[in-house]
Amino acid sequence: MPRFAANLSFLFTDLPFLDRFEAAARAGFKGVEFMFPYAVPAGEIRARLDETGLETVLFNLPPGHWDKGERGFAALPGREDEFASAVDLALTYAEALGCPRLHAMAGLAGHGAMRETYVANLRLAAAWAAPQGVDILIEPINTRDMPDYFLTRTADARDVIAEVGAPNLGLQFDLYHRHVMEGGVAEAIREFGPLARHYQCADPADRGEPGTKELDYARIFRVIEETGYTGWIGCEYKPRGDTTAGLTWPAACGVTLG
Repeated sequence: MPRFAANLSFLFTDLPFLDRFEAAARAGFKGVEFMFPYAVPAGEIRARLDETGLETVLFNLPPGHWDKGERGFAALPGREDEFASAVDLALTYAEALGCPRLHAMAGLAGHGAMRETYVANLRLAAAWAAPQGVDILIEPINTRDMPDYFLTRTADARDVIAEVGAPNLGLQFDLYHRHVMEGGVAEAIREFGPLARHYQCADPADRGEPGTKELDYARIFRVIEETGYTGWIGCEYKPRGDTTAGLTWPAACGVTLG
């Protein structure tokens, strides 16, 4: 059965970032992920991991000017040197935190994103990450939550992965984004599961806790298990109330956090 990681950029947000690690461990999580760790020294995060016994399973490369509307820049021409610096910084954090996966955000089509640039930058990132045993991931994101994002469809991600041709480039398969953008989640897991290095989950209705039945997560988790996947599923959802109080969904879906 896959294991579930708390996304600390979404869960336990009533606490300061570093205090969320202990809260996640108390709740029963064995792994954590987060969007961007770079505002916090890696050593301070490492200390919280050591104190709690948690694993860091995923975080993103620096995304560019997030507050100014950027959503990554892996596909943006003219930013290649900046992208290379972002890869270098992310790998430094990954080494310190023992993190084996990094997500490279593509950027927005309206900012000039180009497939050729995307492929070239992903080849560089994968080549630099390989000696460290790190996978680079790409994630299709729905345009309701992130309008104009460059990579939106699972088949397009598959084609990019094939064109790059790096064994450590894989799919970050967000089940919520897939349902909102394309539907057919169970069928897509069966089709694209061999490319998946990481899954994420949230309820499609409002990106809250899984389990309201718009997407039958009990079935979906079984389908993932049937593919032989034994990695992590990131809980990248927005709690409808207190995070811990909302953790009734694993039992309802027939899974455990660990």
